[in-house]
Amino acid sequence: MKQKSLSKWLKLIIIGVGVCGLVSDFVIIPAFGQSAAGSDPALTRMYLPWLIFAWVFSAPCFAALVLSWLIARNIGLDRSFSEDNAKYMKYISVLAGADTAFFFVMNIVFLFLGMNHPGVLIFSLIVDMIGVAISVAAAALSHLIAKAAELQDQSDLTI
Repeated sequence: MKQKSLSKWLKLIIIGVGVCGLVSDFVIIPAFGQSAAGSDPALTRMYLPWLIFAWVFSAPCFAALVLSWLIARNIGLDRSFSEDNAKYMKYISVLAGADTAFFFVMNIVFLFLGMNHPGVLIFSLIVDMIGVAISVAAAALSHLIAKAAELQDQSDLTI
């Protein structure tokens, strides 16, 4: 697959993920929350805090999509192994780690405030593990891209 073609496919996937995230954040989650609050009046007080939590939790994900777009653009420009891409991957790693920590802490806070169920907290640990895995994978890729960029620079100087 050529660089331009790969870049176009990556951008298409990034747009798809972004649209799915927007629909989820602004249509599905509010509708589900209103439905749950309508069926049980005790859940009404939890609707707005959980909705804000979902929006704040999603913000770093959209920032990572923007960084992914920049990486895809660089791939299309035949700069796959560049310091910029290594830097963008490092930012994605930090965003994923911070978002995972935020998700974990807020689930515990909501549990202590009586706005979370222990079963939800246990399920959220799966999401936390996925977030940690993404953070570690992005950090490893950042390191490898930086090394490859260094090798490519050395190779360009010898030729």
